[in-house]
Parts: sequence; structure tokens; C-alpha cells
Amino acid sequence: MSKKRRKFVVPEDLEQKGDGRFAQAFAEFCNDDVMMIKEGEIINGKIVSIAKKEVLVDIGYKSEGILPIDEFDKHEPIEVNASISVFLETKEDENGMVIVSKRKADRILGWEKISDNYKEGDIIEGRIIRKVKGGLMVDIGLEAFLPASQVSLRGAHGIEQFLSKSYKFVIVKINKPRKNIVLSRRELLTKEREENRRLLLNELTKGQLKSGVVKNIADFGVFVDLGGADGLLHITDMSWGRISHPSEIVAIGDCIEVVILGIDKENNKISLGLKQKTPSPWVEVGEKYPVGVKIKGKVVNIMPYGAFIELEKGVEGLIHISEFSWTRRINHPSEMVAIGDIIEAVVLNLDVDKKKIALGIKQTEADPWQGMAERYPVNTRVKGKVRNLTDYGAFVELEEGIDGLIHISDMSWTKKINNASEFVKKGQKVEVIVLSIDELNHKISLGMKQFISDPWPEIIERYPLGAEVEGKIVKITNFGVFIEIEQELEGLIHVTELNLKPTIKIEDTFKLGDLVKAKIIKMDNDQRKIGLSMK
Repeated sequence: MSKKRRKFVVPEDLEQKGDGRFAQAFAEFCNDDVMMIKEGEIINGKIVSIAKKEVLVDIGYKSEGILPIDEFDKHEPIEVNASISVFLETKEDENGMVIVSKRKADRILGWEKISDNYKEGDIIEGRIIRKVKGGLMVDIGLEAFLPASQVSLRGAHGIEQFLSKSYKFVIVKINKPRKNIVLSRRELLTKEREENRRLLLNELTKGQLKSGVVKNIADFGVFVDLGGADGLLHITDMSWGRISHPSEIVAIGDCIEVVILGIDKENNKISLGLKQKTPSPWVEVGEKYPVGVKIKGKVVNIMPYGAFIELEKGVEGLIHISEFSWTRRINHPSEMVAIGDIIEAVVLNLDVDKKKIALGIKQTEADPWQGMAERYPVNTRVKGKVRNLTDYGAFVELEEGIDGLIHISDMSWTKKINNASEFVKKGQKVEVIVLSIDELNHKISLGMKQFISDPWPEIIERYPLGAEVEGKIVKITNFGVFIEIEQELEGLIHVTELNLKPTIKIEDTFKLGDLVKAKIIKMDNDQRKIGLSMK
């Protein structure tokens, strides 16, 4: 700091004598005072002139100090005769001018004030003055750095909006050697938010109505600021009806009233509800939609297994793919309906507790299977076309949408059939006999071998045990060979009855079409099997 200027007192003897020593003493006084001002010190001065780019400051020296005007903050008033503290850069530059700095003086004085009165973790107030690389500069008596990530709870987004505004900050770091101070506003906001959340969690009760502001919207729900803590309004708790996205109901910034559904103080979580402000539409569903009643609804969703029908807001039923048609084969519900269609259906089942309603479209029409036993009595001969083949049988279409099954065991009395395609072809017209009808389960059993009587009693008589037979090999397996004894009558020579050496393979000795002789060693009437031996 600069020393105070001394008052010049005229010695009585000089004043009385009036000689030249007075002038000499005064000059010595002035030179001594000038010598007291040192470079690198802070001096108290007074503004004497304001120009466009500089300010002249009287510091009690032989000439005024020059101070760049840009060292004043743009919001800081500059007035003539105003007192000011400046840092003396040099008494005389190359142009003979006295150079001073307000910025350096402010920094030194501010640093002394901060270092004497504050420590890390203390709260200090300041004004954000400008943006720099990586953050903002804050005037707290000296310039301190506020990292962009510490400006707000949202980080570095839109930090320009904080310029020229005053806030409270936490002193994060004081670097005394470098005289740097780092601040954080976010840390203070976080502490305040945690305290507000704690207070709010203690105040809230389950079932309470609370107003809040929509803060953020996600696919799964909405975050609502309740004034100290955020609560989650899940998409399933927004409406009794079906919605695809929360933005269909609310927008960011909306003020909404919600119901407190749950409070988890341990994890600081609050569950909110919007639809709970009104009664559940399922309360009266049992009376409105009893089993058997016909309803109309709109198709709101289609899945591979069925279509969802909205009966009213918040009440939906499912038409399973099997309930679309009595006779038509449906691979996907979109073959029958489209989203937005208004359709008529029948309530098949109702579970209010699980909020499930089973619907059917085909039940709006008469079941064509009713009276099927009268139209196709057992033992009736009918003609139809083979519609589909499987390993276990062939489906024959008797009329549009009505199929019967010929099981492979009902195709031939004697021929061993492993796949229906060995006996019939898809699209082939065949004549069949109705064996049985199950109207309730929509099943018809058909047969082809029943056109003739069972030949096995006669076969047993014709081929007694020990009889020799000759036949053509029609199939070779790892357990033996099958030979055709007569048309559609086969017998098996098991590998143990082939009279082969252990080292010889069946396929190395026998070929399809070979004629072989064998003896009948087994007749199984129940299984319709003939056992043969070459031994």
C-alpha cells in the first residue's frame, strides 16, 4: 500500500527570515514525496479525466497515471473525481508516461480479502462477468473461474444465459501460489436440491394430490418437478386408455396435478399417477360386458396371436387368432382386420381382476360344425380333395372350410406307411368313409382302408407259420430288410434272421429289388406284422 502524503509545515525561522532556503526546503519535500511512490505498489488515486480509450488518474505524482478504460467492467460506473485504487506498473515508460492498472489492483486487494476471510467449502456471492474457454469468469472481488460443468445442474448447456447475473457459489479450490480460485454453483444447487428433496419426502403421503411441472419426457414416462424433488409418472399410469407416447398427453413445461402412488425414501424415488384421479373403467365392466353379449369396438393393435379391440377408453379385449373364423384358415389377424376398423364381436370370457376380456368374431355367426353329424353320418362315403399332407396323415376338404383327417393307420390294412405322401398326393380327389365326428372339437376322422374288409384273418390262414415265401426286397434298414410277399403285403427279415456273418453289412449283401426266399416265423394280427427268417 502507498504511504499517505505528508503535510508541508514551514519552519518559523525560515518563514521569518524569508530567504531562499524556503524554496529549497519545499523542493526537497516534493522530491522526497515523489521518491516514496514505488513501482509494484497499490496507490490511492482520483479520476481526473475520462477519454475514449483511457482514464487519467491523479496518484500524487509529478504526472497523472494512464489507465486503459477496458479495465473497467462495462457495468461499472466511471466518474471524474471518483476515488480509485490502482497498481503502479511503471513511473515512466518509453514515452515518459506513468502506467497504472486497476485490474491488477482489484485482483491483489480482492485476493487479500478472500484469503483472509474465506476458505475452501465456504459460500460466496458474485456476478458472472464474461465467458471464457471452458467456463465463465465471476467477479467476487477478484475474478474467479467457474467451469462450465459447474454452472448448473444441467452442466454446460446454454451457459450464456447466466451472464451478468449474480449468484451464490461454493469455493471449490483456492490455489495460493497461483492466486487462482475455482467456484461451483452446481454443488450448491445439488445440496439445496437434496435438502428440498428430503423435506418434500417427509411431507408427501401416499394418495396425496400434488401439482408439479413436466421437466422431462421419455418413451417410458414423464419426470415431474414437484418443487424440490422429481417424481416419475410412468406411461402406464398416465391414462386408462392406450397411448403410444407420453407426449400425446403432456408437454415439457406443463403444470399438472398428479397422485402420489409411492414414496421410496431410501432410494429417493417418487411414483406418480395421472389416471388414478378418475375411477377405473373396469369397475363396471362385469355389468356392461357379460359373457355372451355382442359388442362393437375399434381395432387398436394387431399382434401375430390376435387383435386388441377397444370397447371404451381403458377397456380392451383380445380376439385370439383362433376366434376369427369357423372355417377360414387365418395365418395372421391382419388378413381379417386393420387398425381403426370398427367390428362386432361376442364376449367369450371375462376376468375383471386380471383386466382381461376374451372376444370372438366367428361367434357372431352360426357354427357350421353344428349338425355335422347329421350331414355326414358315420360310415358315409364322401368324396373330397386332399388339401394338406403331414407325416401322420392327410387332410381332406369335404366342403369349404371343413376338413377331415385320414390317419396313416387308416389308409391300408397291409401296407406299412411312414408318410401320407406315400399313399396320396396333395390336390388328389379321393373317396373316403366317415369314421367319427367330434362337433365340439371340430374334428372328423376319415378312412380309406375301410372300403374293404380286414384281410388279416385270411392272410393268417394263407400263410401259416413255417410256410416258405418268395418276395422282392422293397426296403433296407439297419435292423433288417422288408420284402413284398404280395401286393401291399410286406414282411420283415430281421438282421438276426438274415444269416450274415458279423463282419458283413446288410447293404453289401442285399439290394433293392432282389428276390429272396424266407420262412414265416411270426404272425402278429394285432400289430399287422409278419416276421420272416432266412436261416
